[in-house]
Amino acid sequence: MSSILQADVYVSSRLPMAIKRAGETSCFSPISCTLIHGDSEAVLVDTPISIAQTEDLVQWIKGTAPNKDIRYIYITHGHADHWFGISVLRKYWPNLHAIATPGTVRHMHDQLVPEILDGLWRTLFPNGQIPENPEIAATMSSPTFQIENHEFHAVEVGHTDTYNTTVLHIPSIKLVVAGDVVYGDVHQFFGEANTTEKRNEWLRALDTIESLQPHMVIAGHKRAGTVDGMFNLYKTRKYIEDFERTVQGSTGWEELWYKVQALYPNRINPHAILRGAFAAFPESKPLE
Repeated sequence: MSSILQADVYVSSRLPMAIKRAGETSCFSPISCTLIHGDSEAVLVDTPISIAQTEDLVQWIKGTAPNKDIRYIYITHGHADHWFGISVLRKYWPNLHAIATPGTVRHMHDQLVPEILDGLWRTLFPNGQIPENPEIAATMSSPTFQIENHEFHAVEVGHTDTYNTTVLHIPSIKLVVAGDVVYGDVHQFFGEANTTEKRNEWLRALDTIESLQPHMVIAGHKRAGTVDGMFNLYKTRKYIEDFERTVQGSTGWEELWYKVQALYPNRINPHAILRGAFAAFPESKPLE
């Protein structure tokens, strides 16, 4: 007889960045980490960036699911802000299996080249904030795994805010953990979704999630305390469509940045718009 699964969501703090954006100080977007657990076993989806954030996640897990064994950490996509914490978690659950699809694992390796690991991540978060030797997930041999007789399905959805992205579908509780395919009340990242074609692929990924008929959709970046409903998917779709229209109606990165902020004045982290604005108008990007 199967146990009854439940899901709980940890939302990280906003980690201050060591460099300025458009001359202003900034913090990284909050990151969602989802714990799905039964009677004695658990699956964690994604981790935060820093050692301190992950240590805080550990204490949250111990309080939320005491004495339960984390069998798997599933990584939804290769952006390192969703998996740098694996090695920290392994100190507490040494037998856990960190897993990801082949495409995600390739992307994780891409994040460890010096120009990305040192040139981006350690520049943003210096002085030992990131683990010295970040652990990469193992490649899944099958898109399906189990705990306590419940199946978990890795669903590949292509290019969204980056390449080779996936979502995790748990049919028994009608849940999709969407990673960065779906955003909550946080500005979306278009630095890599830098063409109409890629943005349309992102929209098709949302259609794929919708076809799974979930009752709950957990966004990869969200405001702490918000409900994890299908409205996140609908709002992500509208944001993409609004961003596309605004790109077409703008003449440079600065105009695009201000217009998107005006459309979404209450979302977290307006500096996230900058990467997408620079990508849309690279010829007008300022020197940093």
